[in-house]
Amino acid sequence: MKELVTMYQYEDKLWKDNIDLVAGIDEVGRGPLAAGVLACAVILDPKKSIDGLNDSKVLSEKKRIELAGIIKEKAISYAYGYASQKEIDQINIYQASKLAMLRAVKSLKQKPEFLLIDAMPLPEADIPFLPIIKGDSLSASIAAASIIAKVKRDEIMQIFSRIYPNYGFDQNKGYPTKVHLEALEKYGPCKLHRTTYGPVKKCFEKQLVLEGFDEI
Repeated sequence: MKELVTMYQYEDKLWKDNIDLVAGIDEVGRGPLAAGVLACAVILDPKKSIDGLNDSKVLSEKKRIELAGIIKEKAISYAYGYASQKEIDQINIYQASKLAMLRAVKSLKQKPEFLLIDAMPLPEADIPFLPIIKGDSLSASIAAASIIAKVKRDEIMQIFSRIYPNYGFDQNKGYPTKVHLEALEKYGPCKLHRTTYGPVKKCFEKQLVLEGFDEI
C-alpha cells in the first residue's frame, strides 16, 4: 500500500482538486543509434489503482508486458506519438522527443486537463503541466506511460530486425552495443540509422573518405 501512495502522490493531489483527466507522458528511445523516438500519454482512472508501476527501466521485460496489458485495460485513455530518425536528424533529439510527446497528447481520445511529464516542459500543448525530474519513478501516470512506450518500441524494433537483420535490433533495440557497433563497421548504416549520432556519422565520414569525397 505504501508503494501506491508514493507513486500516486501527484495524481492524488490533482484528483482531490477535481482534475480527473491527468495525463502522464514519457518517451523512450533517446539513446539508440537507430529508429525513432516513441512517446506515450496515459490518462489513468482515479477509481482503478494499478500496483507495481515504476520506471520501465527497472522492470523485467516480462513484468513490463504484464503491466502494459493491465494499464491498457484500466486506463481511461492512452495514445502514442512517434518522431522518426529523419526528424531526429533534422531538429535534434530533444525537439524530436518533444514532438513525439505532443503527438501522443493530441492523439488521446479525451483531452487532458493536466499533464505530468518526465522532466520535459511542454507549453506547446496549451494544457497546464508539471515536469518532474525522474518522474517515471515518482508518478504512476508517467510510469504507466514509460512502460507502454517501452513495450511498444521494443515491438517495433522486433519488426525492424526482420527488415534489417544485420544489426541485431531485436536484441539491442538500436542502442550502441558491441554487436551493433561491430555491425555498423562491417555493413555500414542502414536507412534506420540516425546520421547525426557519433558512431553513425563516423561511418558515413569513413565511407566518404574511401570513396574519395573527403576534400569536397
